[in-house]
Amino acid sequence: MGRAFEYRKASKLKRWGNMARVFTKIGREIAIAIKDGGGDPHNNPRLRLAIQNSKKANMPKTNVEAAIKRATSKDSENFAEVVYEGYGPNGIAFLVETTTDNPTRTVANIRMHFNRGGGSLGTSGSVDYMFTRRGVFRVKKDAIPNYEEMEFEMIDYGLDEIKVEDEELVISCNFTDFGSMQKFFEENNIEVEEALLERVPNVTKKLNDDEAEAVIKLVERFEDDDDVSNVFHTMDMSE
Repeated sequence: MGRAFEYRKASKLKRWGNMARVFTKIGREIAIAIKDGGGDPHNNPRLRLAIQNSKKANMPKTNVEAAIKRATSKDSENFAEVVYEGYGPNGIAFLVETTTDNPTRTVANIRMHFNRGGGSLGTSGSVDYMFTRRGVFRVKKDAIPNYEEMEFEMIDYGLDEIKVEDEELVISCNFTDFGSMQKFFEENNIEVEEALLERVPNVTKKLNDDEAEAVIKLVERFEDDDDVSNVFHTMDMSE
């Protein structure tokens, strides 16, 4: 079994295992959501999603409430979302999403991670065209027991694909239909376990184990940075 495939299975556990770092990142997502749409979850779909994702990460309700209070106070930090592009080792393209209150610090750290990981920071647009933005919702299978019957209705809201993974339904849509799909779940009182905007590589590159190890080390460097929200790359992660 390849090193990349082993990493794919362990990565999510590692990412959600470090609770302090995860809670910090969710807190920043809450701050960005409030900055964009206000502090009332009923009128702010992005904030509702951030709160929903906090439940998936087992973030205590008191932490969520504290994050909302900080973000709605007059002394709230001014976070911004910045995406960095570049290449890692072995010609693997990277897109790194960040949420930061200090872009000067963040870009310096991102450049350092690329350099020390055998890659280089690129310019805006240098690799973005290699990825397609997708909305992904994870729902417990028993939350939509008749999902096959509801498929045509979901298509009207932007459904692109449904996959069954163990006891979950993985429902994907185009980036532009993300809000519409979220509306479908809310209108039908279907609880979403996790909702994400992903950047799916249009073409991937298969590496041997030694080459994959170098890419994985760079991914881990990024994931350990508090300013980094998500990391996407073009390495083939299949078995």
